[in-house]
Amino acid sequence: MSIPAAFRRVLEAEDPDYPSTNAPRMMLVYGDHLQNRLEGYSMHEFGTIMAEIKAMKRTPKRTKLMENFIGMSVTLDVDKDGRTVMPLAQRQKLGIDSGDLYFKGLGERFEIWRKDVHQETKAQANKAWLEEQGDDFDLLSLLDEEE
Repeated sequence: MSIPAAFRRVLEAEDPDYPSTNAPRMMLVYGDHLQNRLEGYSMHEFGTIMAEIKAMKRTPKRTKLMENFIGMSVTLDVDKDGRTVMPLAQRQKLGIDSGDLYFKGLGERFEIWRKDVHQETKAQANKAWLEEQGDDFDLLSLLDEEE
């Protein structure tokens, strides 16, 4: 798979080994909780989350996070042209034989979808949610809401 250039710049900037290797690495999370998608993380961001999990008390919640986030991830090397080889198990999870992948940037991570699956699920669900909000809805008003 070919990582979009903007995402590669982040992976390069957030991989402490990148200057010496000239090949950024990324973490690909593939746990079952992700259903139809995979998540990509920079080495820095993945390390930050891993440290938060390790700092938790030893409870079933921590164990589940260790098993499903840390234990269901793989390190990928990205070559100078921005390509990496997605492992077979992860390609099978997405049902990739051929076809386009869709990369969706979400701040500290990005999602990888099969393009047609993203359109059928997330895009339609988001459109329906926006329609429920009404014509005068301001998305940034969510910043003002308290949980």
